[in-house]
Amino acid sequence: MQIEAQAQIKPAVLRIQALLQKIDRLRLPESSRRDVESILICQISEEIDRMLPWQAGHGKRTAIVALRIGLAIGLDSDAMHHLKLACLLHDIGILMLPTHLRTGRRSLDSNSYVTLQNHPRLGATLLEPFSFLGEATTLIAHHHERWDGSGYPYGIRGEFIPLGARILAIADAFDAIQIPDVSDHAVRNTIALRILHVAAGTQFDPHLVRIFIEATASPHHSESHIELIFTDI
Repeated sequence: MQIEAQAQIKPAVLRIQALLQKIDRLRLPESSRRDVESILICQISEEIDRMLPWQAGHGKRTAIVALRIGLAIGLDSDAMHHLKLACLLHDIGILMLPTHLRTGRRSLDSNSYVTLQNHPRLGATLLEPFSFLGEATTLIAHHHERWDGSGYPYGIRGEFIPLGARILAIADAFDAIQIPDVSDHAVRNTIALRILHVAAGTQFDPHLVRIFIEATASPHHSESHIELIFTDI
């Protein structure tokens, strides 16, 4: 079974690399290039979902949260675009891990956990050859760093962590937080925001967490509005 799973993953990664190479070679006007990149990277994100079904949709949901934060702090359109691409691809490094680490199991031994911590580096290595993903690759490499410097894979801290990676870290965690025995979406989000608040200043940039909480509580906030931003960036 393990050999079969490995055999399925390798051709899929090769297909992704081939598509990324085609995107990288596109010679389009800037106005249309961004749209094409977004469409094709969304397709790659869906391919990742098929290979990691336990977290299907996580890339897009993470992007929607990250763009909400980016909008609140006034990121320009270029930064928002690169942030979106990074969110959609941020877990691509998991595809390079051994089979037993691609199942979404929560309980891991210490050796497996150390191996899992390498997925941001593996993802960045996989994407590094493609120039259009240069900025996104940097954000992916650092999206598990922590504000207090105890994160991975490089252990950098505070504002040395790229801004987009700090945003991605918050968005990734917000979507990934699981609240047992809570089925109400609004209640789940409220609890998840409280967890982020507690982790602000240690795991997450406290300024960005505060902005995210305020933006989510704003009467002008709506999921449909953020969905429109997602499709426009």
